[in-house]
Amino acid sequence: MAYFISPLSSLCNITTETDNKTGRLALEELLVTAQKQGCLTVGIYESAKLLNVDPDSVVLCVLAADDKDDVALQIHFTLLQSFCCDSDITILRVSGVQRLQQLLGAVDANRNQEEHRDLHCMLVTNPQADHCRLQEVGTYCQESRRLDQWVPELVLQER
Repeated sequence: MAYFISPLSSLCNITTETDNKTGRLALEELLVTAQKQGCLTVGIYESAKLLNVDPDSVVLCVLAADDKDDVALQIHFTLLQSFCCDSDITILRVSGVQRLQQLLGAVDANRNQEEHRDLHCMLVTNPQADHCRLQEVGTYCQESRRLDQWVPELVLQER
């Protein structure tokens, strides 16, 4: 059986790969900028509290996990995703927690130096926080949903 591969199909793969890289870079820059501006809420518990008190201030929810077999974490993610969908908050799932630790700092200054921050959930709360990058991440998420990826995903790579 012979298969015909159209030139357009390879072009679509290049576009998707480029979109992934653009989305990844935009997300990394957005998270760093939001953290510097105090517009980043980090941690599942802290995020749930903010969503309960002021969901209208949240513009992006990032859910990060490398281990998809962690049932408790997946239950938390399901609940957060449901709330975000009901509140029209853009959701993005990422893998590469070590890259997030590199970007955002692995240790919380308010805690013991040995205790790592919970980077499994992050909320960007200020639409002014690097608006250009926020728009790029939003565009990536919209394009992913058009390709039947209901919750867009990115793989962050260590540097």
